[in-house]
Amino acid sequence: MIKMYWNYATAKAYPAKRLNQELLMAYVIALPCIGVKDGACLAVCPVDCIHPTKDEAGFAEAEQLYIDPGECVHCDLCVEECPVQAIFPQDDLPTEWRHFIQKNAAHYEK
Repeated sequence: MIKMYWNYATAKAYPAKRLNQELLMAYVIALPCIGVKDGACLAVCPVDCIHPTKDEAGFAEAEQLYIDPGECVHCDLCVEECPVQAIFPQDDLPTEWRHFIQKNAAHYEK
């Protein structure tokens, strides 16, 4: 059974993880976050699905923050809060940044 999440802002249900081997992400953090890791998104996330946090091991070494696709509830709060506009719904991710879908997912497949 596929876990579904409801986004009240878009009035749509979204699947988490994989559907027929296709990778599905709620939101993806992309290039503008690299080297910035502002953390404003961490403060507004209601389910704490963005990592690493500033107090977690590996924060200093991580080049960016990552959204856990299995925990994200599509609330859209992180998108609005990000000061560098680095967070996108998967379907709205610019073509040249599509590889960040796998990069975000791979962070949680370790």
